Amino acid sequence: MALPWALAVLSLLPLLCAQSPECANFTAKPITNVTLDWLSGKWFYIASIFRHPEFNQSAKKVRAAFFYFAPNQTEDKIYTREYQTIGDHCIYSSTHLLVQRQNGTVVRKENDTEVHAHLLLSKNPRTFMLSFFPEDKQKMGIAIYSDKPLLREEQLNEFHEVMECMGMHKSEIIPTDEKKDQCGPLEKQHEEEQKKEQEGAKEE
Repeated sequence: MALPWALAVLSLLPLLCAQSPECANFTAKPITNVTLDWLSGKWFYIASIFRHPEFNQSAKKVRAAFFYFAPNQTEDKIYTREYQTIGDHCIYSSTHLLVQRQNGTVVRKENDTEVHAHLLLSKNPRTFMLSFFPEDKQKMGIAIYSDKPLLREEQLNEFHEVMECMGMHKSEIIPTDEKKDQCGPLEKQHEEEQKKEQEGAKEE
């Protein structure tokens, strides 16, 4: 499943700009080492719209989610640690995304199937969006991520603008709720284990 699989890169913007003058406000940037550095760190999955039936059903099950990106510039990969709250349970997973710099996409392999995502870099700091199947009205999707669990008004407005450029409606939005997160204790446990490992490595 390719939900908050936190990934990144671009190519939808030229399409959006052709559809509406409002979309020209977004600035497309190539994927560079600077972009990958910017993506490094913790992100919260805020909301999405998925018309792909499988993605839509999966998104509705996620009550809250956050993840960590650790890009490797030489390998063109982004290593991820993902924490999703499904129902009352925390589901943890780790994987990596393949960065395709030339066509501006990030790819995640799902059981011999490749899922591609396009990155929209936001005008607002510490926010980005991912689009899926932008050319297919029946399958298209858009998701927004932020370094804070709640969006400011201008960030939310930008999400709505991109969504409308794609021909999607606010009624289709599937939100998450950080208050329902069940992964905080596991995240803290992982942080403590990592700290002990680092301290042990220093002693050696």
